[in-house]
Amino acid sequence: MAQTDKVRVNLKKTVDDSYDIHIGPDLFGQLASSLRERPLGDRYVVISDATVLKLHGNRLTEALRKAGLKVERIGFPAGEGSKSRKMKVFLEEHLVGLGLGRDCCIIACGGGVTGDLAGFTAATYMRGVPWVQVPTTMLAMVDASIGGKTGIDLPEGKNLIGAFHQPAAVWIDVTTLETLPRRHLVAGMAEVVKHAVIRDAKFFKLLEERAEAVLDGDPAAQREVIKHSCAIKAEVVSADEKETELRRILNYGHTLGHAFESVSGFSLLHGEAVSLGMASEAALAVSMGILPADEADRQNSLLKKLGLPVKASVVMRALLGRPLRPKEILDYTHTDKKARQGITEYVLPAKIGQIKTNKKKVSTAIEDKSILDFLRRSSL
Repeated sequence: MAQTDKVRVNLKKTVDDSYDIHIGPDLFGQLASSLRERPLGDRYVVISDATVLKLHGNRLTEALRKAGLKVERIGFPAGEGSKSRKMKVFLEEHLVGLGLGRDCCIIACGGGVTGDLAGFTAATYMRGVPWVQVPTTMLAMVDASIGGKTGIDLPEGKNLIGAFHQPAAVWIDVTTLETLPRRHLVAGMAEVVKHAVIRDAKFFKLLEERAEAVLDGDPAAQREVIKHSCAIKAEVVSADEKETELRRILNYGHTLGHAFESVSGFSLLHGEAVSLGMASEAALAVSMGILPADEADRQNSLLKKLGLPVKASVVMRALLGRPLRPKEILDYTHTDKKARQGITEYVLPAKIGQIKTNKKKVSTAIEDKSILDFLRRSSL
């Protein structure tokens, strides 16, 4: 055997990517002061969709400039369709055109689409630049802005290309909810309910008591719910940043939910699809003897109280003008990132506040035939 030479590259690291989530009213000035005192870059760029840019992005830009920071801004078309390779290239070319280098910092101001798209751009531009999340929707505040998941969609499914890239900070200005359409506020509450179902029965009871106050715009109720939901997400992410196991529980409602969202042509909002996914996956858990039927009913009652959909067959027929086809739903589950060895796995609740586990695994592998049988015989 020929002798080979070997040179070792030593890359042992201790990296602290911890960050704070700031929650309160009228925070743009505080964010600007924070960046002036503890800079994350030499130049900043605010990225928002065209709607949010007018509502909040321009105001944020002015607050940053008033603090003496060098700031640019980039807008893009609103909607899930912008989570694409084409739009990522659009942002990258604008960043280059503005002469921004590795010492820039991206500020994502908007909803989940903006965070996913701008965050993925930050993860890859100049091989990675710092970024800050400024979520302006309920869904982004309680879920999408926390945890560093970034990415774009493909025709084959959601979030199939992306990276883990933690933000340097999250600034949740609850006053931005005042401009959020009620449908989007309601949709965001689906992720809040999800957090309660998978992790905290007491929080679920609080939601049953405070749901209407949140939707009616009660600032105290909104802050309470946002803070509690963020704490659950932060605890899970802190324990399992890269989703090796525990973080998978955050995908409750998303395996079938993403399928409903895709089949609808994204006419469903993400939170609406997740609500349908939770109702359907709870029904699956009941059919397998994992979840008591009254617990599923309690979950669905809260979802309905919030104005969220729970009957996939009814919603999808109204959207598609035809019955839901079980096989098309099954096909979309094949792109789910929880699949192991080609078998899709589902996060299933055992009761309100607790997920079914098996030898520390938080997701359950279910063969296609069983899922197809369930979809055909159940009245989702």
